[in-house]
Amino acid sequence: MSGWYELSKSSNDQFKFTLKAGNGEAILSSEQYTTRAAAENGIESVQKNSALAERFSKETAKNGKEYFNLKAGNHQIIGTSQMYASAASRDNGIESVMKNGSSDTIKDLTA
Repeated sequence: MSGWYELSKSSNDQFKFTLKAGNGEAILSSEQYTTRAAAENGIESVQKNSALAERFSKETAKNGKEYFNLKAGNHQIIGTSQMYASAASRDNGIESVMKNGSSDTIKDLTA
């Protein structure tokens, strides 16, 4: 099964999305957006940019955990991964976003 996006609302009524892999694991999360349209634009940006390896920045958090950001062509962060225990796990996460990011399935959880 291929991945999908979940569009949801946070407790403060802002919109966000999560890209999930075919197994249901969250592999990329967005920032919060004030409008639904902005969140949908974020999804479109992930769909366009996730196939491009150069759009991923590999990072290490202060606690030593590995993670990555997906950036748009203008270098703005579109989504951030979870924290990983190793660089190899992080790199597998990037591969999963590259594979699943083009999905056009969006599950609307805002209702």
